Amino acid sequence: MGMEQLEGYRPGTDLLDGRVILITGAGNGIGAALARACAAHGATTVLLGRTKAKLEAVYDEIVDVGGPRPGIFVMDLEGAGPDQYQQLADAVQETYGKLDGLVHNAGMLGDRSPIEHYDVATWHRVMHVNLTAPFVLTRSLFRLLRRAGDASVVFTSSGVGRTGKPFWGAYAVSKFGTEGLMQVLASEVEGGDQIRANAVNPGPTGTAMRRQAYPGEAPESLKTPDQVVLPYLYLLGPDSRGVNGQSIDAQAS
Repeated sequence: MGMEQLEGYRPGTDLLDGRVILITGAGNGIGAALARACAAHGATTVLLGRTKAKLEAVYDEIVDVGGPRPGIFVMDLEGAGPDQYQQLADAVQETYGKLDGLVHNAGMLGDRSPIEHYDVATWHRVMHVNLTAPFVLTRSLFRLLRRAGDASVVFTSSGVGRTGKPFWGAYAVSKFGTEGLMQVLASEVEGGDQIRANAVNPGPTGTAMRRQAYPGEAPESLKTPDQVVLPYLYLLGPDSRGVNGQSIDAQAS
């Protein structure tokens, strides 16, 4: 599924009214852009990230333009243990009583090196942050998602998670796993109307991770994070009811 199927799609300003949406990696890049966009369409966002100051900056941006007051949860997905996931679930339960959307956006690039030389510790870190943490987070919040009645889980994929390319190592493999996790979850919820699961491949976007991967690339040649959030908005809102198990490209290939 690609952007051609969303061509002409214009989300209503009230698309996400009354919805509570948690976004990981919300302190910058696509996560911050999506948080601003969700708030602009009426959602109460829960900003999750590891750097409090960055989350507070996004919070201020949303509140300053009259958006719904976000929640902030500081959490390092690399080191978080069961207690922190439970604290998060308890906080969402206590504050909102449900969760309408969960966006897995946080990620780690790791090394750009051949498998033969790939650092084993780095491999474990990337696989944990990019694949295991989204699984644990989804599992921890599943009851709250089910309670919402029309909840959407959106994973962030990548082109290198569909076709293996040299030197992408753990990042690519973790994104293959992300596609698999999404498909397994989607097949498990298929036929129900309470939860759906899909993925978005943002494509080449001007983020810190992209600069790390392609340090010589001209930033002006890339889409900005604000320009790739449309498929996320579509999947998080009621317009995508019945869409399940899809992987959408945010940019034409």
